[in-house]
Amino acid sequence: MAVLGVVSEYNPFHNGHKYLFDMACQAEKFDAVVCVMSGNFTQRGEAALFNKWARAEMALASGADLVIELPFCFAVRSAYYFARGAMQLLQRTGVVTHLAFGCENNHLPTLQGIAEILSHEPDEFKTSLKRNLSNGLSFPLARSRALQDMQSPSNHDLHGALLGPNNILAIEYLRVMQEENIPFHPIAIKRQGSPYHDTEVSCLPSATAIRQALIHNADLDSLRSSLPPGSIDIIDRELANGRKSSGLESLERSIIMMIRSMSTDQLRSIYEVNDGLEYRIKEAANHSGTLYQLLTQIKSKRYNMTRISRSMLYILFSLTKDQMQLFDRSGPQYLHLLGFSAKGQKILQVMKINSRLTIVNRASDMKKLCEESPDPVLSQMANLDRLATDMYSLLYSNPDMRKGSLDYTMSPIRTVTSDI
Repeated sequence: MAVLGVVSEYNPFHNGHKYLFDMACQAEKFDAVVCVMSGNFTQRGEAALFNKWARAEMALASGADLVIELPFCFAVRSAYYFARGAMQLLQRTGVVTHLAFGCENNHLPTLQGIAEILSHEPDEFKTSLKRNLSNGLSFPLARSRALQDMQSPSNHDLHGALLGPNNILAIEYLRVMQEENIPFHPIAIKRQGSPYHDTEVSCLPSATAIRQALIHNADLDSLRSSLPPGSIDIIDRELANGRKSSGLESLERSIIMMIRSMSTDQLRSIYEVNDGLEYRIKEAANHSGTLYQLLTQIKSKRYNMTRISRSMLYILFSLTKDQMQLFDRSGPQYLHLLGFSAKGQKILQVMKINSRLTIVNRASDMKKLCEESPDPVLSQMANLDRLATDMYSLLYSNPDMRKGSLDYTMSPIRTVTSDI
């Protein structure tokens, strides 16, 4: 049996995502496509535009067969920990054999070479990285410069390969596969269309361009060339029901108040609040009235906007260093199914035999994990997902949709057919 694994946020599912499915399935015949998808909050520390069930439904409408939620504690992390959580989750399904990912540079030996350097960290690399960090560079830039220092005619532009956001994740997937001996067969698909941060809407636009258009209430007709028909229909429904996220700005007063109410010692216990960052955050909160003001006052050469945005989520959810250490030690502890097709249902039967993880395929299963599990790590992880969903629902424009405990009442999305 050959099963393709894909990791994404589908924020929202667009033609570029469909292109990756199509290209991977041209390379090899697969029995099913299994996706690991972020829940309601993303790796950049932002609220997804639409909820996790709607985005899973978009993926199913365009060829996915099974969509599994990446737990919150991995979904809102830096690239390495995001990739590590996703790779462990795919491996623990017990069914995935291949991994497809998009990248700006699909020269697989180059990406694997960088992954090996990052995994083993030779002395030359560590020395350069330490020097760059001491000069005040952010970690991503310091690491990229350290690779540039190792450049030689034989290693095919190491620095350049780290410039694209898709390359960065691709390298981290490969790195985790090397470190944990995960035997997926990698399929690197060269990214087509607009660059990731481009804001121009086109046939193969960036997700950023689509999000910006939707945030500014663009006519859906203007996006028909950029999104598969299934995504258009689902987005239309979600907009009509007032279920588009208004973003973390809607919680800005809560975030600022929470920081103001915390001592510097309490802030220091929060994950990734290190090296005096707690003082910078505290000072900024005392002089900020909006989330944008808060972020821009904290931002520095060393701490970029994405890093700070994630820190705001960690503070909002009171995620401590000790908690994250526990989660990283255990890895994902359950498979929360967001949706499946007819083929996905067959793969699910195999998963029930092969996987050692608890499979959450009924709403009542999640309630049991959160309230009755004797395993404290599993219970904490599941309750974080539940809390993230509860927090996210408060971002809807329609007050009637802001219900709590949706993880206890929403069953997986089921579709009759799959395109692949």
